[in-house]
Amino acid sequence: MMPRSVRHPAWCDVSDADWSDWRWQLRRRVRDLATLETLIAVTDEERRGITGRVGTFPFAATPYYLSLFEGPDCPVRRQAIPHADELLTTPWDLDDPLGEDPHSPVPNLVHRYPDRALLYVTHNCAVYCRHCTRARKVGDARTAPSRAMFEAAYDYLRRTPAIKDVLVSGGDPLSLSDDRLVEIIAALRAIPHIEIIRLCTRNPVTLPQRITPALLEALRPYHPLFVSTHFNHPRECTPEAAQALNLLADAGFSVGNQMVLLRGINDDEPTVTELGRWLLRNRCRPYYMFQCDPVGGTAHLRTAVQTGVDILDRMRGRVSGLAIPQLAVDLPGGGGKITLVPDRLVKLDGKRRVYRDAFGGTFDYVDAPLDDS
Repeated sequence: MMPRSVRHPAWCDVSDADWSDWRWQLRRRVRDLATLETLIAVTDEERRGITGRVGTFPFAATPYYLSLFEGPDCPVRRQAIPHADELLTTPWDLDDPLGEDPHSPVPNLVHRYPDRALLYVTHNCAVYCRHCTRARKVGDARTAPSRAMFEAAYDYLRRTPAIKDVLVSGGDPLSLSDDRLVEIIAALRAIPHIEIIRLCTRNPVTLPQRITPALLEALRPYHPLFVSTHFNHPRECTPEAAQALNLLADAGFSVGNQMVLLRGINDDEPTVTELGRWLLRNRCRPYYMFQCDPVGGTAHLRTAVQTGVDILDRMRGRVSGLAIPQLAVDLPGGGGKITLVPDRLVKLDGKRRVYRDAFGGTFDYVDAPLDDS
């Protein structure tokens, strides 16, 4: 049985067996305004956001994740419940900010990098994050790939030996049954030149009950498998989430976290530091801190790029480098990821470089290798 964190009063009498059943959690997701209003004091801004997004980008939250909600400014609640600010638009909003659709040689496969491809396996998620890059697709059953689409994707992968790394994504691939997920992983592992398979899932955050011994045992024959998960705030770091990460690590998965920088939620150094330390304690490596993609409906959540650079600048030298993620911007239009770092160069004088350290001190470095003429 999983450890138990705080539950919303509406589910206090639910048995531990049901609460720990991921299928129970998925079946009882809160997905409409009427139900939500029986559980929390919905604000006018949230009500406008929910009604304004009907038909374009749904909302859903598992009982587990909703139980983490506090007031309207809660960093968990703000990620899950639509807000009126989602209705604001800017000239640079994009439906497909990463240019995935133009880089899809077959319908559910994205091939943007020479050696990597992304396989879209489901439209479904436990929680529809309000900053989702694929808001145009997730939650819409019409985007669910058919068997024929999967076969076309496998055929393309077999014919493209340059691809060594496949990201299994969606939606959340762990929304699928054990058997269906294993079927997909087995098909990929049968392609000789595919070396790396990544499961891109937010279930350790939003539905940690999904990480079951049965699932891990079923996937074990297909190692090496990597898990990319998506914690954004320490409030998501519950006992259940910790157990999910440790079960993955015990079963031989390499686990990394990709947080998204969100204004008013995690855009400060203490929050990122606390999150990074917790992740390491639970054997998950902070990997990326992403600039929020310019997808429509996220203008109110996007920070300035410099915000992330400043966070890294304040972390370096004060916290273990293991806890410091890379700041990445995924360039709109399919340009791919670039990483940004603070500029520590103070002065360049011929071969003499002057750098500042994390605490403001300056130090000389002479750039003169022996073979330098």
